[in-house]
Amino acid sequence: MKFMMFVCSDAEPDTDPTELPDIHKWVAENDSRGRRLTGDALAPTSAATTVRVRGGEMLVSEGPFAETAEVIVGFDLLDCADLDEAIEVARTHPMAREGRLELRPFADLPD
Repeated sequence: MKFMMFVCSDAEPDTDPTELPDIHKWVAENDSRGRRLTGDALAPTSAATTVRVRGGEMLVSEGPFAETAEVIVGFDLLDCADLDEAIEVARTHPMAREGRLELRPFADLPD
């Protein structure tokens, strides 16, 4: 089952002083187990471009559409047996403590 895992910042990170897990180890472990298909960090929101079409007219603006303290800073495409396994993968990601991770299964759209 494929999941998009959005890696997000959070206004209230964990205050636990213990060292964060190493992201490179997390990537290597999940890549080697076939659970992480791809992933990457994103440029800051100041580099975003928002595209909308309203009344047949295209509107392009610089920056993110929504103003918020929490932003998507990266993503990982996961391939897990089920939601429980995806949750376990997310639990061990360093951003589970510094930010938050949103898991979304891919929709099963009709042909």
